[in-house]
Amino acid sequence: MKEIPYKIYLEESEMPKAWYNLRADMKNKPAPLLDSKTLKPITAEELSKVFCDELVKQELDDTTPYFDIPQEIYDFYKMYRPSPLVRAYCLEERLQTPAKIYYKFEGNNTSGSHKLNSAIAQAYYAKKQGLKGVTTETGAGQWGTALSMACSYFELDCKVYMVKVSYEQKPFRREVMRTYGASVTPSPSMETAVGRKILEAHPGTTGSLGCAISEAVEVATQTEGYRYVLGSVLNQVLLHQTVIGLETKTALDKYDIKPDIIIGCAGGGSNLGGLISPFMGEKIRGEADYRIIGVEPASCPSFTRGTYAYDYCDTGMVCPLQKMYTLGSGFIPASTHSGGLRYHGMSSTLSQLYHDGLMDVVSVHQTEVFEAAQKFAKVEGILPAPESSHAIKVAIDEAMKCKETGEEKTIVFGLTGTGYFDMMAYEKFNDKKMQDYTPSDEELQAALKNLPKF
Repeated sequence: MKEIPYKIYLEESEMPKAWYNLRADMKNKPAPLLDSKTLKPITAEELSKVFCDELVKQELDDTTPYFDIPQEIYDFYKMYRPSPLVRAYCLEERLQTPAKIYYKFEGNNTSGSHKLNSAIAQAYYAKKQGLKGVTTETGAGQWGTALSMACSYFELDCKVYMVKVSYEQKPFRREVMRTYGASVTPSPSMETAVGRKILEAHPGTTGSLGCAISEAVEVATQTEGYRYVLGSVLNQVLLHQTVIGLETKTALDKYDIKPDIIIGCAGGGSNLGGLISPFMGEKIRGEADYRIIGVEPASCPSFTRGTYAYDYCDTGMVCPLQKMYTLGSGFIPASTHSGGLRYHGMSSTLSQLYHDGLMDVVSVHQTEVFEAAQKFAKVEGILPAPESSHAIKVAIDEAMKCKETGEEKTIVFGLTGTGYFDMMAYEKFNDKKMQDYTPSDEELQAALKNLPKF
């Protein structure tokens, strides 16, 4: 085996030239999106009223294995890609584990996360279509930050609806968006009909991604020259994020490293789907086998406690229906610090894979997540985002199992971004004021009883 460096960097020539469409290899394809009014499979024409035309084509395609990355996007990627694959030697030493731990670091750009991979693609297609601007939602603010940067690059207007609890908890990320020229509105708001309806039904609510999506879609569909774009859940987003997994696999192959376990945090699915796609493709084709683990917050456990069914992608029930693991579109998660993982549902692609038994999922509490984040930061020199820290927690757990058994497994996890704009969360953890929250069965059943029936 070649001598493995501390950080594995790829050459520019080793960057992926195309996105990988995992659905082309899936034996059981994700169920089609349904129109929210007719409850029939939605058409490209209907979707194009909400999304950019080229993104609609990507969304509905489950047969084309690769989509070429346009040169303009590829050139933008070169500002911060390829991103490094890092061997966590110091963490291994601290844990005294025989496991080998690697993390793919996606925080080396202004937005501080992997979200820029899809933001620049969606902004490019909006500009190419001749649009004036786009609308979107954001949870922790990483997606909103990334999209505001991408829109600034292509001189597009950007309207962001930010989940109210994050708007208040993460003011600096909000100001980065405004610095790049975006308007940022706490959601739910009085600006939209759906926002007013949600506030009437839930006075004082701290909001959710489902609420913010509804507001962003309403504004996009009622404003000439605008379309809605999003940072997770849908197939087009997972497609763009496969640059993460493709680079990870190229770096591992370069040094003849075969991972045993691949771990990613799971909110809507963008990071997890992007990281695991090429490995999952090999698994489905029978070329290799890996244990793949998604990690979600116990406060918003769509995979582990949700129902696999058709549901609305947003609280206002204006978006298409998607078959997914869901807690119900009306579920309002607690104002925990899991940020971008506070979404009621999950990507239809990942939901199908989980339903087919091709991946595992665990849920974890926020106090143990921040304990893992602190442990990682002390020895690896990066303050991780709360979302990323869910994956760190389980990577440490798996490494400790190796310590118990003496197995020398290779663990790879996705470090989706940095936590330097999440200091209010770290402050609460350091002051020992952070509390765990797990929704009761009664709460979940109350939200699930309103699943569409047909």
